[in-house]
Order: sequence, then C-alpha cells, then structure tokens
Amino acid sequence: MSMLTPPGMGGQYRITGDKYPRMRRPRGRRRLVFLVVASVTALGLVGWGTLQLIDVFTGKGDKATAAGTKGDCTSTAGPSAKATATSTTSTTSTAAGTLPRPGQITVNVLNATPRSGLAKQTADELKKRGFRIGDVGNATAAYDKKVNGAGILLGAKGAAQAALPVLGTQLSGAEVKTDGRAQADQVDLIIGTAFKSLTKKEDADKALAALAKPSPTSATSKKHC
Repeated sequence: MSMLTPPGMGGQYRITGDKYPRMRRPRGRRRLVFLVVASVTALGLVGWGTLQLIDVFTGKGDKATAAGTKGDCTSTAGPSAKATATSTTSTTSTAAGTLPRPGQITVNVLNATPRSGLAKQTADELKKRGFRIGDVGNATAAYDKKVNGAGILLGAKGAAQAALPVLGTQLSGAEVKTDGRAQADQVDLIIGTAFKSLTKKEDADKALAALAKPSPTSATSKKHC
C-alpha cells in the first residue's frame, strides 16, 4: 500500500500520475496588510481635516490672510513709492510756498471795452484787496474790443504758477495767457466785454485760501491696509 493511500481505503484508491496539488499561501496575510495601510491612510486624512477645522474655528487662517495682506501693503509702500510720495509732497509744498501775496503783485488794469471808467473802478477795488496797482487805462490795439470774455490775465511764463493764479481768484472765468516779459510779479488784467464785476471779496478770499493750501490728490493719498 502506498504512503499516499488514505488510511482505511485498503488500497482501493491510489494517486497516480505525475501532477500533485500545489499548496497556496493563505490570503489572510494580504488582507491584513491592506487593512493596516487603509487604516493608516484614513487616520492621516482624519487628522489633517481636524487640523484644518481647528485653524478655521480658532481664526489662525484669518491671521495668516491678514498677515499676507499686510505684507502686500508693505511691499507696495517700498522705497520707490515712498520716494514718489515725498517728491509729490515736496512739489506741492514748494508750489504753495512760492505763491506770492497780493501785496507782492503789481497789476496793470486795462480796459478793452467801450465802457469808460471801468479800469479805474476795478483798479480801486483791487487796491482795497491788497494788490499793488501799476498802469490804469485802455488796452492796446491787440486786445482793444477783442476780448469777448470776462477778461484776460496776462503775464510772464514764470507767473503762470505764481502771480496769475493769485490774481485769478479775483476774477472767475478769466482767460490766462503768458508773454515774453521778464518780470513775473507784474501782470495785466485786461477787462473784456462780458465783465460785470470782480468776484465777491468773501468768495475771492476763500479761493485764495484754497489755492494756498491745495487738497491732497489721489496720487498722494495713503493706501489703507
């Protein structure tokens, strides 16, 4: 009886042939490894999600965002921005500081209309307001009866940002022109046909005060962070 004959068979059954059943490894070990890996992954995801929720509820995320915004503001106000703001402020201050007072401006009042005595009346009023008066009379042929508006303010190129704006506060709607004269503190007020009167003194004083202290523009305003 062969050793492969099951006991009790009495030799009735025998295993013949050259093929034998192969023994397979138990599948339980693979399943165990898979379950361990899946559990570790799931625990990692749960832990990460928990940390995110903690950050949201404790406000740490908002602090990080705020810090990022603050950083952007700081980078925007870098050396170039500071230099530009300083330059703009200096220019504004210089422009305001160079504005002459009415007593430093000599005004030639010239009448370009057919109405007589208008130049003298206007000159007297300007003198009361502190301006120095130069020549008073009729306009030259280049402007006589050729000024349709309220008037023309005429002066040197250097007076365009100094004496002319100051005089312009006294006559709203006047046209500003420059010529080749050398002295920037001597300007002409040429009265036109649409002239009725100078600007009311209280309004002119307000305009002069606003001219001396210009309001900051959007370019020089600070960014709120």
